[in-house]
Amino acid sequence: MGKIRVTNIRVYAYHGCLSEETAIGSDYNVDVEITAELSKSARSDKLSDTVDYVLLNRIVKEEMAIPSALLETVCERILVRFFDEEALIQEATVSVSKLNPPIGGDVERVTVERTKVK
Repeated sequence: MGKIRVTNIRVYAYHGCLSEETAIGSDYNVDVEITAELSKSARSDKLSDTVDYVLLNRIVKEEMAIPSALLETVCERILVRFFDEEALIQEATVSVSKLNPPIGGDVERVTVERTKVK
């Protein structure tokens, strides 16, 4: 087993419960970590034997482009796609952070993290 992390994927998106959030949008950071059997790829040195982090990044960007009221929903969609599109993944964690959220205070970020196991 092994882990692959893709950290600090920067995205501009339109998530939130307030109409301004879905109209104006804001900056987000997404972190993903997957657990998979990486022994074969460690020996073969072939991309086809591992989880391609380009795929993980593409899924994140595509799902972040779909507006949602809740970050929990965005995390769920990303996790479902990971498992649907890559059979090697055994466990995945996704963290979505909204930077400078409009919550009436000086807050750097709000983060929702979800984990799924195969």
